[in-house]
Amino acid sequence: MGSEAAALLEAADFAAGKHKGQRRKDPEGTPYINHPIGVARILAREAGVTDIVLLQAALLHDTVEDTDTSLAELEERFGAEVRGLVQEVTDDKALPKAERKRLQVERAPGSSPRAKLLQLADKLHNLRDLRRCTPAGWSPQRVQEYFEWAARVVAGLRGTSPPLEAALQRLFEERGLEL
Repeated sequence: MGSEAAALLEAADFAAGKHKGQRRKDPEGTPYINHPIGVARILAREAGVTDIVLLQAALLHDTVEDTDTSLAELEERFGAEVRGLVQEVTDDKALPKAERKRLQVERAPGSSPRAKLLQLADKLHNLRDLRRCTPAGWSPQRVQEYFEWAARVVAGLRGTSPPLEAALQRLFEERGLEL
């Protein structure tokens, strides 16, 4: 590919193509690609991540779960490290939602250091979005339950990134939650 910048742009372009037409659940219907870009930005700017594999995985982290992308396709395009990291943070959509959420809490402590960073940034981006505006059809109770579940996941990721954990802690405290 030539350079790290080119590798990062290749992942961004791939993710944008795969998420084309998808929207976030906010009232504005924000383009979905804003989420993986936001996650990568949090890693780079707030956690100081310069690891190109981790930043590529951040851009690609929802492609297998939410599009027709296969793990083999990711490996072919971006290599085994990126594929493995995306696989580690991908939920099995064949499972019921409650089971997927339970497994995220259960598996968080045993995640690799890279996957922990990615999960922290993903949760931080999602929670900031929830604080900014409530998704269409979500009650205040559902928002609070999401924060409570996210706090349980994040508790298993502690000791990974003080800046991201501090930012998450502030969001949880706003909701009356502790890690």
